[in-house]
Amino acid sequence: MDAIVIGGGISGLTMALSLHQAGIAVRVYEAAHEVQPLGVGINLQPNAVRELTELGLGDELARLGTATQALCFFNKFGQLVWREPRGRAAGLNWPQYSIHRGRLQMMLIAAARARIGAANIRTGRQFLKFETRGDRIIARFGDRKSGALAVEDEADILIGADGIHSAVRRQLYPAEGAPHFAHQILWRAAVETAPFLGGATMAIAGHFHQRVVAYPIGPAAVDRDKLLTNWIAQMTVATEAPPREDWNRKVGKERFVDAFRNWTFDWLDVPRLIDATGEIFEFPLVDRHPVPQWSFGRVTLIGDAAHPMQPTGSQAGSQAIVDARMLTAALLANADPVEALCRYDRQRRPAMNDVTLRNRKFGPEAAMQLAEERAPRGFAAIEDVIPRAELEEISRSFQAAAGLDPAALNDRPSLVPPRAKR
Repeated sequence: MDAIVIGGGISGLTMALSLHQAGIAVRVYEAAHEVQPLGVGINLQPNAVRELTELGLGDELARLGTATQALCFFNKFGQLVWREPRGRAAGLNWPQYSIHRGRLQMMLIAAARARIGAANIRTGRQFLKFETRGDRIIARFGDRKSGALAVEDEADILIGADGIHSAVRRQLYPAEGAPHFAHQILWRAAVETAPFLGGATMAIAGHFHQRVVAYPIGPAAVDRDKLLTNWIAQMTVATEAPPREDWNRKVGKERFVDAFRNWTFDWLDVPRLIDATGEIFEFPLVDRHPVPQWSFGRVTLIGDAAHPMQPTGSQAGSQAIVDARMLTAALLANADPVEALCRYDRQRRPAMNDVTLRNRKFGPEAAMQLAEERAPRGFAAIEDVIPRAELEEISRSFQAAAGLDPAALNDRPSLVPPRAKR
């Protein structure tokens, strides 16, 4: 069996590494001419860390990222609403890592080139369309610069891992249109700063319409008393979604900093953090509506091409990695690739559609919204506002939906059995 993977991001490269580990030939096509270390922070949940560790990348992850020990929710005054342990501190057999997305990307591309061969990572090739011819899938690619037809390739299956603007998904759902805009904007950046809350905590403060997220993603480059820290400022806006070409654009802090001028907490000075930052990037908060099918014959979708979701709960990248492993497992369990893709769809899609919709309702961060609604002026004790049992249920429910229940994850057999690995 052989496979074509469209997209050389986190999902596509994990997919390729997983297929190679299972003995399935694979070729990756990426539209960009050069894979670069773009982006800011990303959280890899223990379910994803498990899969990358089983791909032999655990030591490198530990070197590049920060093992997050706790997740804390605060109100807009910096008062603690909820704290929960994360990763091994929560009883899981694997850590949660906070890492620079660019470093993760370069780790994956280096591993893919070394294992699969650089000739099978084909850049500068923009996917145009696919068609089925007998028991093979034919993919056509254009040169990214000229747009001219550059190459045709064929395989037993084609996997769309080409993100929220997936061209593969567009061929499957041609009338779908643009992503769903949640009328919020995120301003994101990374800056070297002094550790806060012990140096291994992910902190989220505010409420549905305005919040800030901050967490360390690795050691500082020069000053060892500081950490490279990812931060996000997020607000509801009245504007329409920016055009696609304006996503991930650099902006000045004057666009939003005044709204956070009073967010000076005893554990973090938010305006000072913003003021100390050089480059700030602006993103719209978007996702797509869940669809009723990912697999069509010899074609399927993974990652943001399958279930683009809001970053609430830090799930998108992690779930993309798990997608790749579950699809590999389905291919190993079924001699018929069409049935394998259908099996993957049946097993994986309902859970991811559920997480996508939960994220629209604020996911685990719903605890902050309850604090805002019930105590908009703050509180003396959070238990007077939200009973602990209610906070625990918010956390438990989301963890179970996301596949992060300690007992279930620790006891689950490997998705790709050791006997299948090469």
